[in-house]
This record gives sequence, structure tokens and C-alpha cells, in this order.
Amino acid sequence: MPRISPTTIENAPEASQPILNNIQSGLGRVPNLLSTFGKSPAAIMSYVMQKEALKAGSLGDQLGESVALAMASFTHCKYCASAHDAIGKMVGLSDEERALNRKGEASNPKAQAAINLAKSIVESRGWSNDKAFEAAQAGGLNDSDILEVLAITMFNLYTNYANHFLETENDFPVVELDEAMVV
Repeated sequence: MPRISPTTIENAPEASQPILNNIQSGLGRVPNLLSTFGKSPAAIMSYVMQKEALKAGSLGDQLGESVALAMASFTHCKYCASAHDAIGKMVGLSDEERALNRKGEASNPKAQAAINLAKSIVESRGWSNDKAFEAAQAGGLNDSDILEVLAITMFNLYTNYANHFLETENDFPVVELDEAMVV
């Protein structure tokens, strides 16, 4: 049972309502995590502003979703694994690629370099070493890409940990995670 129950658009604070309406218009519904964030204008605005900022990046939706799927495995967030599996499918990631991503793997070398860097950031609690940085560069990530992977990683830690803390009820098709992937 969630620690904080989701709100409806109508019952959300006035400042949250237009944001939740935009989410509903874009997705056809407001997922539980976002309707829970909607109880706090600051929380929902934080989510939306981070999401919008990441759209300005150059790595693209598919690579971002590959990292998000791997991050869900690294932090064992079943909600995010399920959500990003659905979103990954929407942006064109194949079933096979999404399965690889949930194992911390990718068929694309640049996506693999991004996943490895994200894993290094999570494992080291941000104290990643020169070897991980150099491996990211060798995998095809330039300075801008590395900063974008850092932003994607931090955004996904925000949502993954929020789901852990809030015990958000999963409202996506359930995807199972491998316990061995947790870092």
C-alpha cells in the first residue's frame, strides 16, 4: 500500500492541476508516481522540469530509456522497470533490447558505454573513478554526452528512490527484475 496515495487532477493543489492536465493529455492518463507527486506543486514541477531539460539533450529517447531500464535494475525499482519498459517500447526499443537493458547490457556500443557509466555513478555513490570516465569516452561519449548521462542517472535515481520511499503502486504492465543486478 502506498505511503502517500495518488491524487486526482480535480483534488490536486491548484498549481499542480495544469501540470497534471498536460501529463494526461500527453500520456492519456496520469501514472501513479506523477499523480502522487501532484500533491506537491514543488515535487511535480521538479519532475517535469527535469524531464523537459533532458528532452533538450542529444542522446535521444532510445538511449535515455536504455539507461533508465538499466537504472531500474541497478536500484531494483520494479515500478520504474515496468514504466520504462512501456516507454522504451513506445520509443522503438525492441523486446530484445529492453531485456538486455534490464540486465545492464545494450546492443549499441554507445548505449553500453552510457549504461556502464550510469552503473559506475550509482555503485560509487558519485565517486566514480578515472577508469570509468575514460571507458565512457572510449565508448563514444563526449563531454556533453557524459554530462547528459550524469543528468539521466540523477533523474532516474530521483524517481527510483521516490518509488521505493513512497511504495508507489505499479500501474504499468509488470516487468520482473533480477536480484543479481542490484548495485
